[in-house]
Amino acid sequence: MTGDARWWDDGSGAGGARDLARWALGAAGAAVVVLLLALRGGGLLVLLSGLVGLAAGAVGLWWFVAHRGALRVAGAVLSVGAPVAVLVLYVVGGLWLFALAALGLWGVALGCARAALRKPGEVVDAPAPAVAAGRPRNAVLIMNPKSGGGKVERFGLVHKAERLGARVVLLDPAAPADVTALARKAVADGADLLGVAGGDGTQALVAAVAAEHDLPFLVVSAGTRNHFAMDLGLDRNDPAACLDALTDGEELRVDLGTVAGRPFVNTVSFGVYADVVQRPEYRDAKAETVLDALPDLLQGGLGDRLDATADVTRLPGQQAILVSNNPYAAPDPFSAGAGHRTRLDSGRLGVIGIRVDGAAHAAELAVLGTQSTALNVLTAHRVEVHGGVTNTGVPKAERTLPVAVDGEALVLPAPVVCELRPRALRVLVPRARPGVVPPPPPLDWRRIIRIAFPDPYGSAPSNSPRNRPRTPSEDSYRSGA
Repeated sequence: MTGDARWWDDGSGAGGARDLARWALGAAGAAVVVLLLALRGGGLLVLLSGLVGLAAGAVGLWWFVAHRGALRVAGAVLSVGAPVAVLVLYVVGGLWLFALAALGLWGVALGCARAALRKPGEVVDAPAPAVAAGRPRNAVLIMNPKSGGGKVERFGLVHKAERLGARVVLLDPAAPADVTALARKAVADGADLLGVAGGDGTQALVAAVAAEHDLPFLVVSAGTRNHFAMDLGLDRNDPAACLDALTDGEELRVDLGTVAGRPFVNTVSFGVYADVVQRPEYRDAKAETVLDALPDLLQGGLGDRLDATADVTRLPGQQAILVSNNPYAAPDPFSAGAGHRTRLDSGRLGVIGIRVDGAAHAAELAVLGTQSTALNVLTAHRVEVHGGVTNTGVPKAERTLPVAVDGEALVLPAPVVCELRPRALRVLVPRARPGVVPPPPPLDWRRIIRIAFPDPYGSAPSNSPRNRPRTPSEDSYRSGA
């Protein structure tokens, strides 16, 4: 099956989806009724004060991160005081019961709505299934003993890998190593699999050598965050379980990103975050460095900007740009599925641009989320980032740009081009693994209404999965071939 394959339910369980959709609509309507019935007791105030508190908290947070001195102090007070003031208002005004009831009903509505959308009729992007893989005869694993706070030693990775027949190259913490050269030497010596127990930056460098020679690549989740391993469906809590792929594995084909010719497996960041990680003190004092640097970088919304082009779409004046190897399920950090990529073989880069021009814009972002004009979310095959303009509006003629590639600080010649090599990397994964949990589908209340009250004549939209001709690959996937 190709990477464009999709799955759907053939109609069984439609009654359950209809019931869930009706419960969702009923609970949402009941939440509105609670507010309307409480109008005399301040029901409208419940709604308005909540929105005002959210916006005021966002303004306070913006003042705190983008300014110093008295305005930063005022921002800290406002970001904490606004939600506290709303709670006090609810309690003193006797509105807290109305607020709790409305929030509870709205929570029920959201839960039922998302459950209904997972039922028949939903079409969901799914990655290509794993294929059977043979056991490697000469596997070579590069391990970083410092990565993840010493996970290599703590989980006995060297002993287990050697017991399973792999050769381990252990990096010397006291001497920086050229992992790309080590990987190339392993290939020259006859390696038929390359693997890494380390951070995502190291993973990417060795993955590029594996892709170049069309060798399988083994990911061992021994880094700090292990984003790549998470999106492959591997066990991040037990790195040793990843080594089971050496004896009982299967293979996935995934995309490999490149930025100015350098590989990346997760993200490339430009702008504010990339500037922060360039600072030498960042590694030892992340929070303090961020708080100290942000006012200079943002300058209250007047800081330097970046211009970018995603395929043919221009993104002017961005303060931060994130380019990812395949798009994330949700750009909003508070959304379900945030921080996860549902697939790694779509052949497209994810692009998120942020432009906040001041406190009012920050409040709009807090209230509207992904619908805010401060956030640009799209996908592309090619992204080009260049210097943009300074805070005085003068075009920048920079020859280089600070860039964070999989969390590593680099300086690259401008303009910086990000591209994707579709399905270039063969990844060996254990057959028994947690897997990737698909995120909840985006809320669409019009779909909820259609599910709750279907067409009485049983007709389906022309783009419904039941009316769309199936491709041979889809038929084979449904049949388990």
